[in-house]
Amino acid sequence: MDDETRTIAINYTSGTTGSPKGVEYSHRGAYLNALGEVHHQGLGNGSRYLWTLPMFHCNGWCTPWALTAAAGTHVCVRAVRGPEMWSLIDAEDITHLAGAPVVLTTLASAPQAHPLERPLTVTTAGAPPSPTIIARMRDLGAEVVHVYGLTETYGPYAVCEVGDDWAARPAGEQAELLARQGVGMLTADRLRVVRREPDAEGRLVDVVPDGVEMGEIVMRGNSVMKGYHRDAEATAAAFAGGWFHSGDLGVMYPDGYVKLLDRAKDIVISGGENISTVEVEQALLSHPQVADVAVIGVPDERWGERPKAFVVPAAGAEATEEALVAHVRERIAHYKAPREVEFVSELPRTSTGKIRKNQLRDTAWAGIALQIQG
Repeated sequence: MDDETRTIAINYTSGTTGSPKGVEYSHRGAYLNALGEVHHQGLGNGSRYLWTLPMFHCNGWCTPWALTAAAGTHVCVRAVRGPEMWSLIDAEDITHLAGAPVVLTTLASAPQAHPLERPLTVTTAGAPPSPTIIARMRDLGAEVVHVYGLTETYGPYAVCEVGDDWAARPAGEQAELLARQGVGMLTADRLRVVRREPDAEGRLVDVVPDGVEMGEIVMRGNSVMKGYHRDAEATAAAFAGGWFHSGDLGVMYPDGYVKLLDRAKDIVISGGENISTVEVEQALLSHPQVADVAVIGVPDERWGERPKAFVVPAAGAEATEEALVAHVRERIAHYKAPREVEFVSELPRTSTGKIRKNQLRDTAWAGIALQIQG
């Protein structure tokens, strides 16, 4: 290339919250992100990668380039189903795979699931994985690499690097630590969590790194898109203050690790209190009879809105609404627990595995002109 900043690909966002935008990737950003994938996933010339991740999603998180650069082997599968995945893992000596947490759940819940006979690295992102599914995959013998990013960041931008002292901690605590979104990858700039309002000079202000104060996660550098295709206005808004605004809300811990709490649009504001739907979902997923869950805010005459859970029961489960609400209240503040649990056979998802919460919200708020929040 005569100019490494030329556009190599345009990836369209899933459009679950509005019209899809064309995200422009540069040659430079793509090869740097691919280099980061080689390092953090541990890819090499003996790697055998099972494609449970859609290649059209952020160019397969840049992994097609990364795996090829490392001289690994691509093993493709047309559909993400438990029996087929386990068959190929065993028959093809798979060493690596990646996907959203729903892929991990499909693997761990399959009747064919069994302790692994050889090392398997499972990279997950796309939605915050629960400590429960991380623990289940590790119990099978898999190494879980938790990464975080968006279409606008070439896929993974951050990784939850394992701390030197984590192995000495209880398994449950390790899973909790691994569920955080972590720190910038090898080729990425550091992550920041900033307050929604800049200072008097328009500069972004970092939240207190105490794991409590919530702010927006922002990024910049080579691992962030060139801009939105033919949309200068949206590009300028996304890079306000010189950093890319993810729209994701999280906290910064004293050790420099970031934890994602929710998308800004998904936070439930009930009676003036912010409720993270991710926190409620992870509390529900810790119940053995819950296979999948989505939590949204629904109208409430007194509080403005309140959380409601849509639960896919585990096979043969007989969980009741009362039992699940009580389970959540044992783990997080009572006011965060859903008052209502609706059991469903499946949740609406995009082609990349993300839950279409906008569909659930549209149904819940149908006929209400003003969606009052809190």
